[in-house]
Formats: sequence, structure tokens, C-alpha cells
Amino acid sequence: MSRWLRPLYDLCGVLAAVALVAMLLVILAQILTRWAGITFPGATDYAGYLMAASFFFGLSHAFAHGAHIRVGLLLARLTGGARRLAELWCLAVGGGLAWYFAYYAVRGTYVSWLIGDISQGQDATPLWIPQLAMAAGTVVFALALTDRLLVVLFGGPLDQQATDRLDLADR
Repeated sequence: MSRWLRPLYDLCGVLAAVALVAMLLVILAQILTRWAGITFPGATDYAGYLMAASFFFGLSHAFAHGAHIRVGLLLARLTGGARRLAELWCLAVGGGLAWYFAYYAVRGTYVSWLIGDISQGQDATPLWIPQLAMAAGTVVFALALTDRLLVVLFGGPLDQQATDRLDLADR
């Protein structure tokens, strides 16, 4: 499953990078318009939305490439079956929490769309639009945790880099 989900994780990484660049451009535009004496309504809100999008889209990409801060200090001290059990426990708890958060992120986005909720700022942005990035990002992150849980559960390597090497060898 990891091999087929890798392009999705990489797409999320690209979307996170695009959101960061867009956030930079919004901030630069706000600076330039301020110097010119022109107002840019909603610039601060848009920068915040883009920062949230970069964070949530970056979650799955970072996790899939082993870049998340984890309980590695504890897990590194364990060996054999104890390490596998601890890894499975961490992935199961993390995956469960991620799916819980993803459910409510999707539900909150749907409710915002349903009631026509808009931002408090001058721009009056429909809130479901920035919330959509959060919802999508959390769903893909929960999928990444579940994917990794299944890899470890069915005897795959505990090390993410070893899994990456196996995926590359299969291509």
C-alpha cells in the first residue's frame, strides 16, 4: 500500500511548499501595498490560512519520509519484539487520534459550508475554503499513520528509511 500512497504524500509535500511560497507572496504584497498607501484587506487572514495549509499538507509528507519528531529516544532503547510492540502501540494510538481529528475536521468543514460561515475580517472569506486544506491534510496524515501501522503489523521494517529502500527496489 505504501508504494501506491507515496505519490499522494509527495503531492501533499508539493502543496505544502506551494502554500509556503504563496504565504510569502501575500506577505510581500501586504508590505508593498502598505508602502504604496493602499490597503490589502484580509492579507493577514490569507497568510494564516496558507500557513495552516502548509502545516496540514506537510504532515503526511514529513511522516512518510521519517521527518517527524517521535519518541525515538525511548524506542531506540528497545529491541526485538518489545520494540515492535511499542512501535505498533505508538502507531495505533497516533492513528486513532489522527482519524478522530480528521473526522471532526471534515465534519467542521462541511458544517461551515452548510451554514455559509464566513471569516470575521474585511475579506469575508467562506471559511470552508481554508478549512478544506486542514481537512484534506488530516485525512492524508491519518492514512499515512494507518499505512505505516499496517507495514509494521505485517512484519515490515521498523525503520522508515528501510521501507523507503524496499519501495524503491519494487519500482
